[in-house]
Amino acid sequence: MKEIIKIKYHSDEIEKLTYIDGKSDWIDLRAAENVVMKAGEFQLISLGISMKLPDGYEAHVLPRSSTFKNWGILQANSQGVIDNSYSGTNDIWKFPALAMRDTEVKINDRICQFRIVKNQPQIQFDEVEFLDDTERGGFGSTGTN
Repeated sequence: MKEIIKIKYHSDEIEKLTYIDGKSDWIDLRAAENVVMKAGEFQLISLGISMKLPDGYEAHVLPRSSTFKNWGILQANSQGVIDNSYSGTNDIWKFPALAMRDTEVKINDRICQFRIVKNQPQIQFDEVEFLDDTERGGFGSTGTN
């Protein structure tokens, strides 16, 4: 069964979102404005959309693999999490960009991607003195000899 998501486009210049079945379950997001940035500058780049996510879901927004190579920008918060309460008409999705070099992003450039995931279930922590599993060797130990 497919989830239905209500979406508001704030720009007629960006392509409509599409889901490409069989290639990836991530959906590309596009810049909805032309942006010129100097190295070291920060800017929230409008993605030109607002959505009402289904109850119990959130969106994870990340750069595309080519974003840094093509524009020299990093997503300043590493990963964006948009919960389903950010759902008003003017709750416009944005990409928090930090320019590492002088750059120009144009309307319709695919700068990031998203997917929706179920919210984490309610959890309770049970404090113990010891954990029963085998230790792996500490943080950063995988793949070392």
